[in-house]
Amino acid sequence: MKTFANRTLACTVILAGALSAQLLFAASNESSRSNSPSAGVPLAPIGIDQQALERIQQAIPQVAPAVPKKPRKLLIFDLNVGYGGHPSAAYANHAFRLMGERTGAFQTVISRDPAVFAPDSLRQFDAVFFNNTVGNLFTDPELRESLVRFVYRGGGMLGVHGTSVAFTQWPGAIEDWPEFGLMIGARGANHRESTEHVYVKLDDPDNPLNSVFEGRGFEYRDEFFRVHDPYSRRRVRVLFSIDTERTDLRQGRGFGNLERADNDYALAWVRNYGRGRTFYCTVAHNPYVFWDPMMLRFYLGAIQFALGDLPAPTIPSELATPAIRAQEKLGWRVAAHGTQQMTVFDSIDRSAKLGVAYLAVSSAQALSSAAPKPVDSRLETSEMRQLRFKLDSTGLRILSYEIVNTPESETEWKRAFGFARDLGAEFIVAAPDPGLLDTLQQLCREFDLQLLVKPSEKTATSIYGRAQSAADATRRYAPWIGFTLSPQGALGSASDYGAVFPRLADTTIAVRLDRTTRPDQFLEEMHKARIQPALLLVPLDPPENAAALVESINRVSLDVFGPRISTP
Repeated sequence: MKTFANRTLACTVILAGALSAQLLFAASNESSRSNSPSAGVPLAPIGIDQQALERIQQAIPQVAPAVPKKPRKLLIFDLNVGYGGHPSAAYANHAFRLMGERTGAFQTVISRDPAVFAPDSLRQFDAVFFNNTVGNLFTDPELRESLVRFVYRGGGMLGVHGTSVAFTQWPGAIEDWPEFGLMIGARGANHRESTEHVYVKLDDPDNPLNSVFEGRGFEYRDEFFRVHDPYSRRRVRVLFSIDTERTDLRQGRGFGNLERADNDYALAWVRNYGRGRTFYCTVAHNPYVFWDPMMLRFYLGAIQFALGDLPAPTIPSELATPAIRAQEKLGWRVAAHGTQQMTVFDSIDRSAKLGVAYLAVSSAQALSSAAPKPVDSRLETSEMRQLRFKLDSTGLRILSYEIVNTPESETEWKRAFGFARDLGAEFIVAAPDPGLLDTLQQLCREFDLQLLVKPSEKTATSIYGRAQSAADATRRYAPWIGFTLSPQGALGSASDYGAVFPRLADTTIAVRLDRTTRPDQFLEEMHKARIQPALLLVPLDPPENAAALVESINRVSLDVFGPRISTP
């Protein structure tokens, strides 16, 4: 167990000096900020004393944990409304800016102007960091919708400490935007003293964001929030939490509702909101957090996760059974799909009972019995919100969107691709004419979606109906375009697996399992051949068949990778 108690001995002096620094900063340095929605000047560290500057400089990591896939830009937003601001915010701004510069992992723009969240402005960023933001930051519904779409379509979002009460009316933390609470994963700012001593346990020791802790819990002093609804382990993947067996939960004064019936006091977590990657950590009250080398390395990993460069598992903790953790290691993603007669809401409910983490939906499905409209770009903003909330309540996310009626023009294809991104999907399943694949590959790149070609009545016997011909037709478009296959229809008998699998190398594949499929041998042979399926699709009807298929997938997953799964 690591200990960091000695780092807080001078906390009272630090906080007093930092508060003065924050006030000085607000009074004299606003001109160095970005007041336009599209540009910004990094904050000069005026108001941070020289000793603190040197400590931050010495603590900054030299190397980022991941190589950026492309040049990245992080928006830092540190506005407070109705609250004077946390002294640590200026230190976090400076440390995050330096981490980006030194490692080359990202650039930063720092702003307090809500106009930066307009769609044309926001699209320049890969992620947004709400730096200890307290209060109702902006109320414009168009800006709020812009932020939701940015995240749900695949942007990143980070929050620390006071961000758990962002977009509430302060003082009092009166809720003003419930969906922000869903995105960040919790609400509340109840705490004990700002130097509370806790023992921290790692809830997900194998998570790449926790690698800095080397598999061991640690001790720390800071102001640790006890959060409440909508926090749930069915929504978020908890990274670490208070070790309640070792920590004195009644030390010092308390402020607010500090008790949870489940005794679950998470301190840091990640989640997907749609396709977006969000992160929250409460350890950010005191300035010294941002000259602690360990915490800066942790935060650098979190930034790269939100930017999209450091992959990390996000399936909610409550859903992450040993079998699903094994599938995460294997890269297998199991998505359930309903029939065209089944509404998407019904599919969500059935998938949740089945224990899968992902859903595949179709344009032929109606949204719900209350809104019997096809799931396509004609859905209204309020109906898309209902869908997001329904998915959130179960911990599921949509992974693929199937287009039943093939678009007849490039404009219609673009509309379908854009809607798939609005759903948070990563894949489109369709049956296009083979002559369109060059055009569709360009759309895949533009929308960052992968197309999985399915057999149609015209192509089932010629190109996409058999694994070998489908692989030959799509291989040059990989990874952007791949194909779906059914083990029975596309590969023939089980005796053919060993001969066919080597010919499928370097292709993108989604496997459609059905009631006639015995997946055990198929999955084992596929794994031996080093074939990585993009999706494993399981039909929800009939329910007993779906349960049997999922059970088989789980069994093979554990047989292949189960012994290597770490538990907290």
